[in-house]
Amino acid sequence: MKNCSARIRQIVVVVPVHNEEDLLQKALTSLTRSRASVEEVDVRTIVVLDTCSDNSATIAAEWAAHTDESSVISVDFRNVGSSRAAGFRAALGLSSGLQPTNLHETWYATTDADSTVRPDWLASHLRHAQRGAQAVAGTVRVDLDSAPAGLDRAYRAGYRNQLGHRHVHGANLALRADVYRAVGGFRSLPTGEDVDLIHRVESNSIPVLYACDSPVSTSNRRDGRAPDGFAGHLRNLEAAMTQ
Repeated sequence: MKNCSARIRQIVVVVPVHNEEDLLQKALTSLTRSRASVEEVDVRTIVVLDTCSDNSATIAAEWAAHTDESSVISVDFRNVGSSRAAGFRAALGLSSGLQPTNLHETWYATTDADSTVRPDWLASHLRHAQRGAQAVAGTVRVDLDSAPAGLDRAYRAGYRNQLGHRHVHGANLALRADVYRAVGGFRSLPTGEDVDLIHRVESNSIPVLYACDSPVSTSNRRDGRAPDGFAGHLRNLEAAMTQ
């Protein structure tokens, strides 16, 4: 890896999708707005359709057709770790300016198709990267007002929305491309691929910034696409309330 103070010149955002027709448009629209906050760097967004049988492909294609430097690829993994990895592999072939020799100038970010990022999300990540951050794990927000009584309280009791929080979410995660490559990227895990990646980053003595300045709003559903993912966490909290 080269000097972590190298200036970031490009950002690659990967969004894995598996049957998200109800939430995908909102997620992609939020990314479009966030791109406007980082006009000083090139941004490539790659939507990875993984075994979709709903209208997600049409939604993604129509969005990409009206969004510069955006691409849609299809895979058949039914595996979120493999999907995220496929997106970043595709970036090398889709972006003419992205080559292994300049990965130290590239910022890899990822979010989820059931989540919406803030207008300053990419600006926040870029700011951290330009200050020398090598990996950033951000926080999430979830609206539990309509959830069963007590779930919101139980969730907030175990969540630290502050600097140094130690939470890891695929919906709000980023790192320098050379760091990503050095630790082997996302593994083919059906869940926990985000935690696994950050564990390997830290195991290689690479610091992770646990930031809270631009949280991502994520779905409050309890039937998520990844087994034992964030939806599973909410489901477990809800189950514990009845015991």
